[in-house]
Parts: sequence; structure tokens; C-alpha cells
Amino acid sequence: MFRIAHLTDPHVGPLPRPRLRELLNKRITGFVNYRRGRQKLHDMELLALLVADMRAQAPDHIACTGDLCNVGLPSEWKTSRVFLEGLGSPETVSFVPGNHDAYVPGSLEGVLAECADWTRGDDGACCAFPYLRRRGPVAIVGLSSAIPTAPFVASGRLGRKQLAAAEKLLADLAPDGCFRLVLVHHPPHVGGAKAGRNLTDAPRFEEMIRRVGAELVLHGHNHTGSLAWLQGPKGAVPVIGAPSASSRGSALVPGAEYNVYGIGRDETGFVLSAERRGLNGEGAIVGLGELALTR
Repeated sequence: MFRIAHLTDPHVGPLPRPRLRELLNKRITGFVNYRRGRQKLHDMELLALLVADMRAQAPDHIACTGDLCNVGLPSEWKTSRVFLEGLGSPETVSFVPGNHDAYVPGSLEGVLAECADWTRGDDGACCAFPYLRRRGPVAIVGLSSAIPTAPFVASGRLGRKQLAAAEKLLADLAPDGCFRLVLVHHPPHVGGAKAGRNLTDAPRFEEMIRRVGAELVLHGHNHTGSLAWLQGPKGAVPVIGAPSASSRGSALVPGAEYNVYGIGRDETGFVLSAERRGLNGEGAIVGLGELALTR
């Protein structure tokens, strides 16, 4: 049994006080939102507990689907690297960026420069999306939906070139009999997020999966758990989102969680199981039960 843990949207803090010139763009609205509410929602002590619990589960690999940053400040780029180092080595952790990592032009490049090793494909290239990483029976295909956007917009885009390259990768992997795992930040299906927060080329992603398939797609962005299905050439493909890894919880979003996936085989092919782990009512990180992978 190969086990993969998935966490997302840690929004690592606390956010340092920025220089005035660093706020003369979209960051000013994000910084105000952070000071008014986001810093209270994302608890770094809770995030440390969650990461410690995840490490204690001893997964074979960890997937992190973005939003290490809050407003993409240069001081956050190194903090992002420190967080990934705390998860594990680049060999055992795969990262794809989110919209907060690309908050303004230039911030995505800064984050990826610091976190390049966690995006290194088997071909040796860093920060080139899609990337391919083979780990045990799993072929990890990492995509970047992170783009800078206007204030109050948090949408993402993959683009035709990246989608075409991803389709070729998935198609070439299909005959190998590996478990194809796709990582992306934004929900990649139509209706996965409302307008202004959605993946704008989700219809093209769905068409790609319909043609070449995958075994599992993991994402973040919505700060809540979700399960959707996309049709592939040989059956339905689960698309699973996880809550924020640092959320204290509120009336709108659940508390911090992550998922652990078990990938095994039987006479019919791959068998997938999923366990939710996260914050309980007493402030501890515990098992929250199996995630029912039924359509």
C-alpha cells in the first residue's frame, strides 16, 4: 500500500509588516483583509499540530496544492521554503502553487525560485509545469493554475500549452499501468468555484480528462472538503478538495484538515481509500473517518 498525504492552503504566517511601496498594488486589499480577519482564521500553532500529525502518519509522499503565501510579499517567499522543508525533503514532497502565491506580477516567480526543488520533475527541470514525478506506483502530474489577477479576483488558468502538455503526459503514462495523480490548486471542474474564483479553462480540463483519464485529481482553493467526479475514457475520475490546513473553522468553512490516501491493487486494478484527519472539538488533530469514494 502506497500512502499519500494531501494538504492545502496553509497561508503561512504571521504576515510581516510590509513596506509602503510593496502595498502600491493589489496587495493593499489583501493586507487589509488579512489584518481584519484572515490572520484570525489561520492559526500557525494549529498548522504545526497538523503537520506533526501528518509526519506521524509516515506517508510515503506528501502533496501540497498551494497558497503558502498570503499576499505574495518577498518576505513570504523564504517562509514558503521553510514550510516545505518542515514537510519533508523535495524527494518526498510535491508542490504546486496557488493564486495567493501569484498575488501580484513577480510573486509567483519569487515563490518558485525558493521552492523550485519541490517542483523538480524527473527530467530535472524545476518550475516547469506540468511536471512528472514517479514515486512507487504513482505518477504525479503537477499543474500550475496560479496567475496574477485584479483586486477581488481569485481565478486561475492553466492555458492551452500546459493543458496540451498535460494531456500528452497522461496519455503516454496510460499504457504503463501506473496510478496517475494530478495536482492543481483551483477546482478543475465546471462549477467547482464561483465566477471570479474559478478555473477559467475548467471545460478544457474536463475535455482532457474525458479523452485520456487519470486515477485521482487533488486540489485546494475553496477551504472546504469536496468530492466531484469527471468522466474518463474508462470510468469516473474522483476530484477531491481539502480544507485549509491552518483554519480554525468558522460558520462558513471547516477547521483544519488533511487527507491520507492509500493506493493498493487487487485483481481488478488499483484500489483507492481515503482517511480524513483534522481538528476536533477539543482542539486536537485526530482521525475524522473514511472519505466515502462513492458516486
